[in-house]
Amino acid sequence: MLKEIEAVLTDMIILSPFGRHLGLEPVLLEVDHVIVAMPFQKNLTTIGDMMHGGAIASLVDVTATASFWALEKPPQNPRGTTIGFSINYLDAGRAQTLKADARVIRRGGSICVGSVDVTDENNTPVAHATVTYKLSKG
Repeated sequence: MLKEIEAVLTDMIILSPFGRHLGLEPVLLEVDHVIVAMPFQKNLTTIGDMMHGGAIASLVDVTATASFWALEKPPQNPRGTTIGFSINYLDAGRAQTLKADARVIRRGGSICVGSVDVTDENNTPVAHATVTYKLSKG
């Protein structure tokens, strides 16, 4: 399971300097399926105990990116970038760890599309997103 690319998923994507700033934690790494947690931090709020929408969007983008890279074998010259992103905020994320669950819907030649659901500790839906990514495999 993803052993050859696990370091890329954790060290370069989820635990990148920005991912560390957000406090991201890998929860599940499977082919085409990744879950990442973002523990509550006061510095990621917008008002009171409400998580900032930008922090939630960042959690979505990082988790989706990791899911697109969640391959059996790593590419020889890996390159990629998010090229489209649509998010709907469904409820406030308040003073709790949020989890993003990203699944690849479609892998094309180089364009991938994924779906990401963000929930709080009570499994209340906080956000839903569709992410499009260009993955160059070599």
